[in-house]
Amino acid sequence: MAFKRAERRHRLKTRDYAQLAAFRYTLRRFLRFSEQAAAEAGLTAQHYQTMLVLRAGGDGVRLSINDLARQLLIKHNSAVGLVDRLVAQGLVARVRSTADRRKVELTLTARGAALLAKLAAAHRHELQHLGPTLTRLMADLVHYI
Repeated sequence: MAFKRAERRHRLKTRDYAQLAAFRYTLRRFLRFSEQAAAEAGLTAQHYQTMLVLRAGGDGVRLSINDLARQLLIKHNSAVGLVDRLVAQGLVARVRSTADRRKVELTLTARGAALLAKLAAAHRHELQHLGPTLTRLMADLVHYI
């Protein structure tokens, strides 16, 4: 009885639950793809996300560990660990800031940039496949808000 009352109060119907479930399922399919693609390249999903954030700023834009941690929504020490592993693999480099020699900034190496480009292209292809479904589901969900 309380269940039905709550659904009435929030104006939820079976269709609403089905749309939310379908949207989460499709997002999860993309995330699973991303995890598998990264693993095949010898990376974790977080490594791929780290490299993606570093490249997203554009050519010549470098981030600090703090900037990276904020972008990934993780703690500073977790970002340090991620960067340490990527540096050890030769995919990311730490560079002294030219503006403030006390600061260390992060950049992709040539090897990191090449691997990221390959993974990003695969992700874009997967989104082209899932995009119409995600777009439809998102439009359905937003329509009822």
